Amino acid sequence: MKTLRIFVVGAITWGLVTTLSVWMRAQPVELWREVEIIRTAHGVPHIRAENLRAGGYALGWLQVEDYGDVTPTRLWATRGQTARVNGRGSLDADFSTLRERARAIETFHLLQPETRDLYDGFAAGVNRYITLHRDEFPAHIPSDFTGYDVATLHIGDGPPAARIRRVLQALGANPEPRTPDPGPSVDPEEGSNAWAFAPSRTTSGRAILLRNPHLAWNAGYYEAHLTVPGVVDFYGDFRIGGPLGVVGGFNRHLGWSTTNSNSGDRTEIYAIPLDPAVPDHYRLDGASLPMTKTTRTVEYLDGTTLVPETRECWSTPLGPVVHRTADAVYIARTAGDGEFRAGEQFLRLMRSTSYAQWMDVMRMRALVSQNYTYADRAGNILTLWNASLPDLPHSMGGDRAIPVRSLRDAWTQLIPFDALPLTKNPGGGYVHNENDSPHFANARPPVNLVNAYENIEPPSLRLRSQRAIQLIDNNRKLSLEDVVRLKHDYRMLLADRVKPDLVRAVAASKPAGATVDALRVLRRWNNTVAAGSRGAVLFEVWWARYSQGRTEAQRYATPWDATDPVRTPRGLGDVARAVEAFAWAVEETMRRHGALDVAWGDVYRVRRGGVDVPVGGCPGALGCFRVLGFTRQPDGKFAANTGDGWVLAVEFGNEPRAYSVLAYGQSEKPTSPWHADQAAMFARGEMKRVAFSARDVDRQVVTRYRPGRLP
Repeated sequence: MKTLRIFVVGAITWGLVTTLSVWMRAQPVELWREVEIIRTAHGVPHIRAENLRAGGYALGWLQVEDYGDVTPTRLWATRGQTARVNGRGSLDADFSTLRERARAIETFHLLQPETRDLYDGFAAGVNRYITLHRDEFPAHIPSDFTGYDVATLHIGDGPPAARIRRVLQALGANPEPRTPDPGPSVDPEEGSNAWAFAPSRTTSGRAILLRNPHLAWNAGYYEAHLTVPGVVDFYGDFRIGGPLGVVGGFNRHLGWSTTNSNSGDRTEIYAIPLDPAVPDHYRLDGASLPMTKTTRTVEYLDGTTLVPETRECWSTPLGPVVHRTADAVYIARTAGDGEFRAGEQFLRLMRSTSYAQWMDVMRMRALVSQNYTYADRAGNILTLWNASLPDLPHSMGGDRAIPVRSLRDAWTQLIPFDALPLTKNPGGGYVHNENDSPHFANARPPVNLVNAYENIEPPSLRLRSQRAIQLIDNNRKLSLEDVVRLKHDYRMLLADRVKPDLVRAVAASKPAGATVDALRVLRRWNNTVAAGSRGAVLFEVWWARYSQGRTEAQRYATPWDATDPVRTPRGLGDVARAVEAFAWAVEETMRRHGALDVAWGDVYRVRRGGVDVPVGGCPGALGCFRVLGFTRQPDGKFAANTGDGWVLAVEFGNEPRAYSVLAYGQSEKPTSPWHADQAAMFARGEMKRVAFSARDVDRQVVTRYRPGRLP
């Protein structure tokens, strides 16, 4: 009996030890043993992980270490609980998020195990940092995030609220919007530049890629290097807020850059007749089909009390129901709605080793928009207009609802992937995109202006794109350093197009006094916005006055013409207005800055932490390739806050060679040494050498550590 008791106790003890051992191995805290972070110059993190779960763990830790509660707050929002803290104004966002969360939960098991591992690890890294630094976060931020929360970040968006409202208003419904209308326009500086050069155009005989996004400086581009031996070795930008918002970078075989696409409409609104005989059914192809009702409840803070609000949402296999009348149900069908593999596609792109493999991954079409510019070690270059657009059986709906009685009346498939505009290895040895249409990815004839599908965007080529073509559409062979110098081009193309007319018009108006001096400044100005340039400020003040409230046709003597794409628009459309605006600009420039020939950099600055330095660059609408947008400061100066911020140029040899700069640094925390240490370098138009090989990384070590390591 005693022997039996010893055996039982021993078995229980062994079982408890075994269970505890398994439990401990499963705990996120143990992942620190499987990963090391090496920070090189300017705090760039290089993650060396034994597996993707540990790599994701390090990414999660880093994002919180450098950006505080930005990522935890975004993950918390995926739970649809923000109204419990922020009040009723967050209700709509929470209901929308709960729809996305449900989709993430029902599809999580369909993701590849590697993707799930990275998501789970990322959540664990965020949790670990919060647990060890609890006092840095609001009380409502939890430390129990999971891969399901992370996966919700990558669920494709549903139909745009503003579009639905316009359609319903056209129907006379005049709905009260639950979701605020973001407005019809997008910040014109929120775009990107991208170039790729074939070996025939480079001094090394190797392909070169340039990546240059232009989002706001709080967009959270995060430079990092993720290595898992035999799995992934990728250097690029990991957007703060999640692990796989990867919109550009490279491995030793290839790289890509994205530019926002002016792609066509992904949503169509369909009016389908209701079945009068069966409640909550509609008729399609002669069949009576049920709608699905989902009831969700969200609590919101009202004073000190949590108040529940319950809403019913209806849907069909074609899309969500956005409106009902006595006779019809209105359904919004959006390409990419509910798509759950976007992060997975980015991970597979990061792991691709050849053009064929990369293109095969692009055929997933989980990434539903953006242009892709690509280069590889084999010497291939391309731009791909990657919009996932409906293959419409009808004309574009616009802001109207299209009657549908059969599936043949509605779109059910996307435009074929092989029909998307693609420019690969063209004559001239270059491709480019600056957010304009795909027609001019290479400007050498013949240029095809005819779209295969109605909803592919029409031809467009703005001044910024035209300046890019001026810089690279030639036979010059470029080194990687040449590409970096061209990237920091300060010419304002707008001045080339209209300044001659302006000078003639002002001179003919018999100017006097300060206007004569201003005309002299304008004539001497070299049409650049380099920091030391004098005359650019006066011209910019004049143009803002002259162009205000005017269409392109009114501003220019010759508006942009697709048949003459790189020489239009040009000339002044209203000479009298131009002269009047110039007289005003002379007085205004003196009033603001005390001199007509004030240097551009005396007015336009980079201000970050303790850095306050002059900078060159201007808005893309003025024809600058070096794009910067600014906000007015209390002292009358302008501080850069959008446009160029993250720049990467890479050459694909046996070992990639690259330069980069991140204007706003690796950390959002003002106390970090990496908060403002790249700002002055960026303002000077300089870039740092990228450490990619293990040898170079080890040579540049500033600090190395295991994140969340136990004492």
